Amino acid sequence: MKTRFIGLWKRMGAQGNLDSEFDKLRDEYFETHRFYHNIDHIRNCLVDFDSAKHLANTSDLVELAIWYHDVVYDTRAKDNEEKSAQLLYAACLTAKLPEELAKRAAVLVLATKHNLTPGNIDSKLLVDVDLAILGKPTREFDEYEKNIRKEYSWVSEDDFRKGRSGILKIFLQRAENNTLYLTDFFKDKYGTQARINLQKSIEALR
Repeated sequence: MKTRFIGLWKRMGAQGNLDSEFDKLRDEYFETHRFYHNIDHIRNCLVDFDSAKHLANTSDLVELAIWYHDVVYDTRAKDNEEKSAQLLYAACLTAKLPEELAKRAAVLVLATKHNLTPGNIDSKLLVDVDLAILGKPTREFDEYEKNIRKEYSWVSEDDFRKGRSGILKIFLQRAENNTLYLTDFFKDKYGTQARINLQKSIEALR
C-alpha cells in the first residue's frame, strides 16, 4: 500500500518525505481501538474505488480523500471528519500542493459525515465507496456490524442498540428510496443487498 500511496502523492506533484507521511497515516489506522475503521477499511475502499474511478472528475483527489477520510477516529467524538479533513489539508500544504487543491480535498473528506447529499460526482463517488460495506455479502456485513460494536464497547448494550438502530434506519430509508447510493454504478452493484442487510440488522437490534 505504501507504493500506491507514494505514487499518488507524486502524481499530484507532492514534495517532501512521503515515506514518513505514509508511516504516520498507517500508525493512525493501526490504533488498537479500531476494529472496522482501520487500514483494511481503506484497502477495501480502494478496491471499490478502482472499479468505479472512471466516474470521477478528479480521480487522484478522490483517492487522496479515501486515504485520509477516517485518519482521525474516536467513537466518543463528533468531529472526526472535521479533524481528518484538517489533517489532510495540512498534509497537502506541507507537501507544497496548491492551497485550492488542499481545500477541495478537505471538502471531500467532510462528505463522509453522510449528513448532506453531495452535489458533485467526486463527492458522490467517495460517499458510495465509504458505504459500500452496507451492500456486501451477508458474512462480510455481519463481521462489519460486530466490529462496529467492538469500537463502541464503552457504550451499554441498551444504548448501543438504540443508537445503532437509529443510524441504520436512516440508511434503510435512503435505501428504500433508492438514494443510499448516489451513483447508478453503486446502486446497481450494492443497492439490493444493502436493503436486505440493513433490514436484518435493525431486526436483530430490537
